[in-house]
Amino acid sequence: MKAIIVGGGIGGLVTALALHQAGINVEVFESAAELRPLGVGINLLPHSTRYLAELGALSPLLEIGIGTGELVFFNKFGQRIWREPRGIAAGYRYPQVSINRGALQVALLQIARQRLGVDGVRTGHHLVDFDLRDDGVTAQFAERAGGNVHTRAPGDVLIGADGIHSTVRARLYPHEGLPKWNGGLIWRGVTESAPFLSGRTQFMAGGRQTFIAYPISKEHFERGRSLTNWAARFFVDPSRALPPEDWNRPGRLEDFLPRYEDWRFDWLDIPALIRGAQAIYEFPMVDRDPLPRWTFGRVTLLGDAAHPMYPLGSNGASQAILDAHALAEALCGGTPIDAALKRYETERRAKTAEVVAQNRSGGPEVVVRIVEERAPLGFTDLDSVISQDELREIAHRYKQVASFDVESVNA
Repeated sequence: MKAIIVGGGIGGLVTALALHQAGINVEVFESAAELRPLGVGINLLPHSTRYLAELGALSPLLEIGIGTGELVFFNKFGQRIWREPRGIAAGYRYPQVSINRGALQVALLQIARQRLGVDGVRTGHHLVDFDLRDDGVTAQFAERAGGNVHTRAPGDVLIGADGIHSTVRARLYPHEGLPKWNGGLIWRGVTESAPFLSGRTQFMAGGRQTFIAYPISKEHFERGRSLTNWAARFFVDPSRALPPEDWNRPGRLEDFLPRYEDWRFDWLDIPALIRGAQAIYEFPMVDRDPLPRWTFGRVTLLGDAAHPMYPLGSNGASQAILDAHALAEALCGGTPIDAALKRYETERRAKTAEVVAQNRSGGPEVVVRIVEERAPLGFTDLDSVISQDELREIAHRYKQVASFDVESVNA
């Protein structure tokens, strides 16, 4: 069996490693001419790092990123609402890893090329179209360097792992249109700073307007510093024109910093953190409606191409890795390919649709909005605003929906 994977992002590369480990021949085609360690931070939750460990791909990532120790929610005055341990500290057998997205992708690329061979991952190849047959599929790629030179790649399966603007998805659903925007705008950056709180803390502060930060570099941590990933988010009128979503779209301080000028806590000066970033990126909060089906014959979708979701709950990349696991298990199970793809979709489509819905309703971060609505001027007694039982239930429910409660992961 041969699988053609469109997209060399996190989902595509992990799928390549998974299929290769299952004894399936794999070729990956990535549109970008070069993969570089650019971008900002990302979290991998224990249900995904468990599978990366099974693939022998976790140890190199732990040499780059941070094993997150706790998640803490605050209001905009810096008053603590909720704290919970994370990763190993929470009793998982596998860590939560906070890491630079670009460094993660480059590390996975190196592992994939070591195992698949240098030509196993081809960059600079943009999918133009594919021809679907009963017994397979042939993909056509334009080489970025020349533009008019095409590569034809025949295979038994084609996997669209090419992100929220997936060419494969657009071919299957040509009338879907643009992603859905809820009016949320996010500015992101990375700043070297002094460590805050435990030094391994991921936190969110605010309510309707929020600020998130966490360290992403083991090297900085070991020398007593923090390479801090941060994200500032608020909402505008969604009826206005949708700004383009691009990880490399430059952001401007004047568009958002004034809203955070008085967010100075005893343990962190947020305006100073924002000003310390060498580069700032702006993009909107977008997702897409869940699809009625992912699989058409020998073609299927995976990761953001299948179920793009709001960046809440640290779940986007993790769900793509779970897709990779399920797809590899289905394809190596001895059943015919068409039945295997249906099995994969049956296992993953409904689950990811539920995560998309949970993230639209606020995910686990909804607690900061609830507290702001009930106590807009802050509080002297948190229990009079929200009970520990309610906070615990919100956190536990999201873990169950996204399949990373401790019992399930450790089983």
